[in-house]
Amino acid sequence: MSNKLIIAVALLIGIGIGLGTGYGLWHSDDSVYEQALVTSVIDGDTVELADGRRVRYLGIDTPESGEYYADEATARNKELVEGKTVELQRGKRDQDEYGRLLRYVYVDGVFVNAELIAQGYAKAYIFDPDDRYSQILVQLEQYAKMKNRGLWSQ
Repeated sequence: MSNKLIIAVALLIGIGIGLGTGYGLWHSDDSVYEQALVTSVIDGDTVELADGRRVRYLGIDTPESGEYYADEATARNKELVEGKTVELQRGKRDQDEYGRLLRYVYVDGVFVNAELIAQGYAKAYIFDPDDRYSQILVQLEQYAKMKNRGLWSQ
């Protein structure tokens, strides 16, 4: 491997470790998080909670129904969160124009938004460039592209 590739991979591994470590540190402030049960997965980046609210994942965008890789993204989201209690974290915006909550989502210690991008099921979609994880999500998309994962495999 070239030195540039080794450096890029090492950087991305470091980001992953940082996300894991950061989750533990940020998670210590319980007032920032809300726990909720996901009763159904609408698509790759939207879920419905037990109380009827819908949550759109912050910082990501998955293909819409009928588009390339939409079924795979929805299936992966179901594997990660359907029927599970998740932790929701607000960003700078509370809701989108459709009334859906905008949240970062965690389940069983996994940062779902980041996981979907890193595995190639989603693209980074940044509402607010200075929001909490914007730069990390963009870097994870670059990593997925470099590895030809998911959306980037065609």
